[in-house]
Amino acid sequence: MKPTVTTQDVLAPLPRLLVEPIVRAALLEDLGRAGDITTDAVIPADARLRGAIVARESGVVAGVDAALLAFTLIDPTITVAADRPDGSRVERGEAVLQADGSARSILSAERVALNLVCRMSGIATATAALVDAVRPHGHARIVCTRKTTPGLRSLEKHAVRAGGGSNHRFGLDDAVLIKDNHIAIAGSVRRALERARATVGHLVKIEIEVDTLDQLDEVLEVGVDAILLDNMSPDTLSEAVRRVNKRAITEASGRITAAIAPAIAATGVDLISTGWITHSAPILDLGLDVA
Repeated sequence: MKPTVTTQDVLAPLPRLLVEPIVRAALLEDLGRAGDITTDAVIPADARLRGAIVARESGVVAGVDAALLAFTLIDPTITVAADRPDGSRVERGEAVLQADGSARSILSAERVALNLVCRMSGIATATAALVDAVRPHGHARIVCTRKTTPGLRSLEKHAVRAGGGSNHRFGLDDAVLIKDNHIAIAGSVRRALERARATVGHLVKIEIEVDTLDQLDEVLEVGVDAILLDNMSPDTLSEAVRRVNKRAITEASGRITAAIAPAIAATGVDLISTGWITHSAPILDLGLDVA
């Protein structure tokens, strides 16, 4: 049976140029100065192994390409294959990927492969839960933030897309997001917006964070591309969306959980952003089973 994929289209893999340095760094960290001394001492050099990374619980898979790469960077002669592409829903007992080759090589790569695929699948699974929670209640998309693990941002944001979510900005350089500290130092909402508009290029989007309806009214007088409505109740959000009246993209943020997300989506906001899906999502339990 073809696996169920959460995303509407097949999720394009990240370029190897982005993924390989992350996987190499993880392998170097694990192998240290002398390699896998346990496996080298215990396992004969000519031993072969056929194994599969298998789900111990149901969820959504991500990080499969990174896990495959962990094996082949250790030993290019290992034969690897993905049973479930990123974005697939997997049930307990189902295989995610296969590896066949040198037992020493597969065991040496096992932990890095599992660390990456378990972590990313956990993010995809958490994202999918939020996406499923809001789907019946409006058009809002679930988006991630910059609250990612240092060095893993590209993989973690890819995992969000695998779970059916969307990405907010990738870094400080690809969009303007004026937050409360920027406003405080600039002196006012208007001054912050005017300075941003006078400085950035014509293709750069500008978003501003507001905490109150009074701030929102000031923003609407000046104009902006997107408005982050921070820590507002559903009732206040509904009023904010009414006042914006599609003149800007509306984004709700602040302590978003699967329990509160449906009420937030029902306000009519365009985006619901949350940091916990990348910084605090539990892993999806996967393990290597040896045939």
